[in-house]
Formats: sequence, structure tokens, C-alpha cells
Amino acid sequence: MARDPRVGVLMGSDSDLPCMQAAVDVLEEFGVTHEVRVLSAHRTPKAMVSYSESARGRGLQVLIAGAGGAAHLPGMVASLTTLPVIGVPVASKALNGLDSLYSIVQMPAGIPVATVAIGNACNAGLLALQILALQDQALAEALQTHRRELQTNVEAKDLRLQQLGSSTYLAERN
Repeated sequence: MARDPRVGVLMGSDSDLPCMQAAVDVLEEFGVTHEVRVLSAHRTPKAMVSYSESARGRGLQVLIAGAGGAAHLPGMVASLTTLPVIGVPVASKALNGLDSLYSIVQMPAGIPVATVAIGNACNAGLLALQILALQDQALAEALQTHRRELQTNVEAKDLRLQQLGSSTYLAERN
């Protein structure tokens, strides 16, 4: 477990880890301390309550909660803390994550959960960084550099596409 974690990455089941790892990867890329936990709203509710209620006091600043199926974890965590909670709908076998998305995004008034696209834990990690960057100038500058790199990559691809034409470009990608 990380020393003095700033972000908690939670999931309802270890089967969600392949999706949630993208958030962990983003946090690690930017050097942000974090912890990763499996806490089920249904199977370990007491542990989820304890974790959520103690998060702020332990120094956490943002929580990322991923869940599939009924996807109650993000909302339940948000109901137990005033820390920002970012929900990640994890694709499920039954409805490809649409059920998870609806469950997370349809929170009642007064208990917000920021929600990213189905399976997009990368954006959850980036959103957590943006929240932290409000009070961390070095992190804000690192995020700005990251955005410039994204722009440069797209511009390079556009130039290559224009040079080669679409058929050759596609053939080169494959």
C-alpha cells in the first residue's frame, strides 16, 4: 500500500481490475500516491462504510470507484464521504456496461458522483489528477504538458495521413 495516498481506487470485485488498472496507470505515470482496494457494496458493506468514512481523515483527496452490474459502489461511497467520487461503469456480460452507467450516473440530488464513459478508467484517473491539480501547481503543469503531447501526437498523425492518403495510412497501421 502506498505511503500517504492521495487517491483511492476502489472496485466492487477483482474482476473489475483489468478495467480499473488504467486509472492506476495514470496515477503512477504522474507520480500520485494511491491505494487500490476491492470493497463490495453488497458483500463487504461494513468494510466499504469504514473505508469511506475514514478516507478524508487518512488524507485521501479523491476516490475513484468502479463497478459493474448493479454498480452501487460509487454511489454508496459518495453517500458516506464528502470527498469527490468518480464513478467508472465497468462493462458487464449482461448489458455491456449500460446497466452500470445508468446506475452510477442516476444519483439522487445531493449525492453527486462524477461519471466517465463505460470502461474509461483512464479518464477517471485524469479527472482525479485535475481535481488534485487545483491545489498542486506542479501537477497542473504536468497535466498541461500531457495535453500538449496529445495535441502533438494528433498533429503528427494528421500530417502522416495527408502525406500517405487514407488507404496507405490504414495499410501501414495494420
